[in-house]
Amino acid sequence: MEIQKSTLYIVATPIGNLEDVTYRAVQVLKDVDAIICEDTRVTARLLERYEVPRKTLIPHYKNQEAKSIAPVLERLQNGESLALVSDAGTPGISDPGYYMVSEVVKAGFTVEPIPGVTAATALLSVSHIPNGHFYFEGFLPHKKGRQTRLKFLKDMDCGVIFYESTHRIMKFLGEILEFFGDREILVGRELTKIHETIFRGTVSEAIAFFEKHSQKGEFVIFVSN
Repeated sequence: MEIQKSTLYIVATPIGNLEDVTYRAVQVLKDVDAIICEDTRVTARLLERYEVPRKTLIPHYKNQEAKSIAPVLERLQNGESLALVSDAGTPGISDPGYYMVSEVVKAGFTVEPIPGVTAATALLSVSHIPNGHFYFEGFLPHKKGRQTRLKFLKDMDCGVIFYESTHRIMKFLGEILEFFGDREILVGRELTKIHETIFRGTVSEAIAFFEKHSQKGEFVIFVSN
């Protein structure tokens, strides 16, 4: 593909297995003038794996996105093409990206998607729970508003997708049992990585399972309605 000037490309990257990247994504990363990323070390490993020539990496951290807007807009104004990546998955989906995209669009520049993997769709693709309709919640608030969200979500007429971290997974499962009841659940841990785990069963069975098995890694959870 031919890279366009003054364009921001939103590039999905692997969520674990570095083989899960598209040819198009690699080509875009090779051809753009600079890459906007979260952790430069994580992105550097991906670029090294696919022999992407060394180029400028612009840090873009969650909750500090405003700091990188001005230099990005200046580069686009000068005719440069840029790629935005997150550490894993698709930017803007529970990762930094929305604010950057909205500001670039507001400034009149083109934003183009280079699609790929996300943890949510990876889990849904192996779901035994009906997934014709689903609600994507992502990460719940850590403290304020958490119970309010759970009370709202328990009455959804479709399954709900959550993300959760290694430190809160047992607390999360306990809350789901309390607010949702003992529903059917699908849990993905460390998807696409060496120690990938996919659990199918009820919420109470999931709690019993992860009390005896590893809780390390990133979790994606699909709770039935």
